[in-house]
Amino acid sequence: MRVVLAEDHALLADGLTRLLSAHGFEVVELVDNGPRLAPALLEHRPDIAVVDVRLPPTFTDEGLRAAIEARQHIPGLPVLVLSQYVEQLYARELMRDRAGGVGYLLKDRVSNIGEFVEALRRVAGGGTVMDPEVVTQLLGGQRSKLDDLTPRELEVLGLMAEGRSNSAIAAALYVTDKAVDKHTNNVFRKLGLTQSSDDNRRVLAVLTYLDGQ
Repeated sequence: MRVVLAEDHALLADGLTRLLSAHGFEVVELVDNGPRLAPALLEHRPDIAVVDVRLPPTFTDEGLRAAIEARQHIPGLPVLVLSQYVEQLYARELMRDRAGGVGYLLKDRVSNIGEFVEALRRVAGGGTVMDPEVVTQLLGGQRSKLDDLTPRELEVLGLMAEGRSNSAIAAALYVTDKAVDKHTNNVFRKLGLTQSSDDNRRVLAVLTYLDGQ
C-alpha cells in the first residue's frame, strides 16, 4: 500500500517511515513542508496520505489545506490527519467531503501501534476514523442544533462521540443493548443518515450535526 507522508519533525518522520514499512506500507515520498504536499499527492496518487496539520513555512494549517486541495483533484483520496492539534475550520471542510476515507487522530493519544495500523487500513479502504477528542472539539458548543433528538438520544450520541461501543453505552446507561440499538437508529434517522456501516454512521452523525443538516 503506497503512502505519502507529510511530517516535518525528522525523528517522528523516520519512526513513522520505519513503522509503516514494517507493516507492509511503502512510503513513496516523505514531505516536510506545505507547498510540496499537494504536488506530491497529485504526482503519486497514493493509497493513503498521512498528513500533519502544521507544516513549514508558517506552521499553521498548510498540511490540512494541501490535503483538501489534492482531494479536489483526486476525489476520494484517503487522508489520515495525524497531528498534535485540532484545526477546526479546515477539519470540518475535510470531513464534509464524504467521498473516500478520512481520519483525524491526535499524536499524543495514539498509544497502540496495532490500532494505528488498523486505522490506516480502514481509512485507505474508504472508512472513517475519528479520535473522540477531535469530535469533542469540533462539536464545540453547538448542541442546540440537535433539538430534534430526545435527551436520551443526545446522551447516546455523546457516548458514541467518546468512541464507545453499543455494549459499553448500554452498560453506562444501565439499559439493554436492544434499547441502545433503538436510540442509535433514531439518531441516524433524524439526522438523515442512510444505511452504511455503524462506524461510519457514528462519525457522520456528529459531522452532519456540525454541518447544520
